[in-house]
Formats: sequence, C-alpha cells, structure tokens
Amino acid sequence: QVQPVESGGGLVQAGDSLRLSCAASGRTFSGYSVAWFRQAPGKEREFVAAISWNNGNTHYPDSVNGRFTISRDNAKKTVYLQMNSLKPEDTAVYYCAADFRLSAQTMSVVRPSYWGQGTQVTVSS
Repeated sequence: QVQPVESGGGLVQAGDSLRLSCAASGRTFSGYSVAWFRQAPGKEREFVAAISWNNGNTHYPDSVNGRFTISRDNAKKTVYLQMNSLKPEDTAVYYCAADFRLSAQTMSVVRPSYWGQGTQVTVSS
C-alpha cells in the first residue's frame, strides 16, 4: 500500500504563494489518484483538489478553482499543490490522500483509503 507524506507547509502572508508536496512512501503513486484536503480548527474537512491516476484529469471546488493547481510527477513519485493568491481563510492543516483507480471527481466525495499526517499552512492578513 502507498503512504503519502506531505511537506511544504508554513507561514505566509495574504497574496503569497506556497507549494505543497506529497511524496509516495512504500511504493509509487502508479495507479493511485491523489487528492488534497484541508481542515481548519473547528471546521469539517474540506476537499481542495484531486488528480486522476490515469489521464491527469483534475477537479477543484469553487473556493480554490483558479488559485490552486494540482499536478503529479510520476518519475519523482510526487504530487504537488501549487497555491497562489493565498487568503487567511486558506489557513488549515492540509492532508494528502490517495486511493486506487478512482476518478478525480470521485475523490472529492469519498474518504480515500490512504492518508498522510498533514502539513500546517497559515496565511496571515
């Protein structure tokens, strides 16, 4: 099974950019769709982005569409989340999750099987 490992979180100012990385530990992401979720204190987990296992299709909610971009580098066994024009409301713990051969859209409505430990993103105003 694959174990996602996140990195790249930190403290930034509103309007800044940040790139999160999700590395595959144990095996590659080959055959796995990967998604990012986030959870702010006192709030429910929120879907942020997903990329499919086969054709690179992506899916985003309206809250981040146009600001966030998910991509994958299969050679580096890594999935990235590029976050631009960050807002204070983007502050949360960001989690990377993976599941086998699901569409990007399905990743937004199910709880994927494999999760990382999370990385904190804090956006100051």
